[in-house]
Amino acid sequence: MKCIDFINQVGFVAAIILPLWNIPLIINIVKRKSSRDISLWWALGVWVCILLMAPSGFVSPDPIWRTFNIMNVILFTFVVIFTLKYRKG
Repeated sequence: MKCIDFINQVGFVAAIILPLWNIPLIINIVKRKSSRDISLWWALGVWVCILLMAPSGFVSPDPIWRTFNIMNVILFTFVVIFTLKYRKG
């Protein structure tokens, strides 16, 4: 039983940390004042998929999946906002 608890704890920490990798991406976009190196198709495609998965995560009894979805929706929405804001041309 302890192994499963450890695995769940690691999964929970990863569910929080993984979406945090969006923060350096946002910072780089703002510093450069450009998002030209990020594909709009990619950013919008990933965002739409995240939004489509979100309801499943929000109602899931699994706290790891729920946490990941909440963090991912919030942070990737900021990626999309800054990608669109700093798009030139």
